[in-house]
Amino acid sequence: MKALILVGGYGTRLRPLTLTKPKPLVEFCNKPMVLHQIEALAQAGVTHVILAVSYLSDMLQRDMEVEAKRLNIKITLSQETEPLGTAGPLALAHNQLQGDIDPFFVLNSDVICEFPFADMIKFHKSHQCEGTICITKVEEPSKYGVVVYEHDTGAIERFVEKPREYVSNKINAGLYIFNSSILDRIELRPTSIEKEIFPAMAADKQLYAYELKGTWL
Repeated sequence: MKALILVGGYGTRLRPLTLTKPKPLVEFCNKPMVLHQIEALAQAGVTHVILAVSYLSDMLQRDMEVEAKRLNIKITLSQETEPLGTAGPLALAHNQLQGDIDPFFVLNSDVICEFPFADMIKFHKSHQCEGTICITKVEEPSKYGVVVYEHDTGAIERFVEKPREYVSNKINAGLYIFNSSILDRIELRPTSIEKEIFPAMAADKQLYAYELKGTWL
């Protein structure tokens, strides 16, 4: 299996830490944030991790070469020359992601949780549709875009941005698994996966929600 991690952000909210290192290499519990994800992916059977990079990518590449050898996996970089949002990097890495029978993971690099990747794979294959996104419960849903879905099946009906009245307390948790057919939906241009791609998938009844348990940061 493969995974793509979105690591191209400038990490402005973590400055001054990110003035001299990319956000994924900022440590959390004495370990770079992105390494928590890569180790969990490797444990779930992922053999190739693609890092969608832009800012300070040379530093990231050096560190990841060491980790790839330690974990016995392949780690490659997909370099953006302009910001492509959260969906454009999938189109940029199209050649690395297509042609595989297995689905692939896509992760935001700044998410920390228990990473239930093996369970995500089982759930995704059970509904046989194009995509699965992890969702998590929040106390103040009015601050987020919330997910409205069928609780019995997980089928996502729609997304509501910062609702004034309560419709759901579940939000996108930034962990996804997709069939390669999603690549046909994405053009090589700056694109938001949350605002442009996911609503279209939900309208086509091709997007499901998997609820995370435990802590999500």
